[in-house]
Amino acid sequence: MKSKAKTGIVERIAGCIFTVCAVIAIFAVCSITIYMVIKGTPAFNSVGVFELLFETTWQPTADAPSYGILYIILSSIVGTVASVLIGVPIGLLTAVFLTEISHKRAAAIVSPAVELLAAIPSVIYGLLGLMILNPAMYQLEKLIFKGSETHQFTGGSNMLSAILVLAIMILPTVVNVSASSIRAVSNDLRAASLALGASKIQTIFKVTIPAAKSGILTGVVLGIGRALGEAMAINMVAGGSVNIPLPFNSVRFLTTQLVSEMGYAEGVHRQVLFSVGLVLYIFIMVVNLVLLKLRKEAVSND
Repeated sequence: MKSKAKTGIVERIAGCIFTVCAVIAIFAVCSITIYMVIKGTPAFNSVGVFELLFETTWQPTADAPSYGILYIILSSIVGTVASVLIGVPIGLLTAVFLTEISHKRAAAIVSPAVELLAAIPSVIYGLLGLMILNPAMYQLEKLIFKGSETHQFTGGSNMLSAILVLAIMILPTVVNVSASSIRAVSNDLRAASLALGASKIQTIFKVTIPAAKSGILTGVVLGIGRALGEAMAINMVAGGSVNIPLPFNSVRFLTTQLVSEMGYAEGVHRQVLFSVGLVLYIFIMVVNLVLLKLRKEAVSND
């Protein structure tokens, strides 16, 4: 009886702790949302929704200031989508290699390398991109636009450099989550597929990966969050100019916009930067909600 009473007390205490943790998490999300709405909406009234979201000129310190962030929004969208299109297939195939193809010795080498990628600070990615990737991009830029009088050379600091850095940065997240999901797939499914005459590659792509798609989508969600929220590395390799997001243009993302100007902004300029943060926050929330809905549909279909 005493042991049962002690167990009941422990369970109630544990339940209270879990409830408190859940309430804290919900309170944190709600607090951040309310704060961003309060600080981010005044600029929409003072500047105007259309001018802020659909104008392309950003000149906050001019005599007649302009606060258009359309190119900045498009740069974030294009950079994130392109980096995901590059990083997710590479990450998924790496996860397949680690879980289905490689020998233990090879996996013992590749797995620590992937984990090391996750441990590298973002500023190191930016530094390597600045010292190695940007000069290579500059040579490519000169090769492509040699003799052009209209192209503005950026020294290799451009959208394409930012995309490649982001694609590398999301790799460890996609690889680790995808590999865990693939390992969780029952071996009975693989055995049944092989027994029906499917090859190993057919089993991987027609049975194993579809069975693990909910977990893989989780990795994609986390990878997109990493790409959308990155600021330091992008600030070092993207150039920092407000331009249309073409591959060899110097560009500025929503995150780098905040990093570049929040330190000295004041008045309406500062209000607009909070609006930029609100746009980024809404964008991240919408993307996460859409992908989580797709994940739930994938789970329900299974």
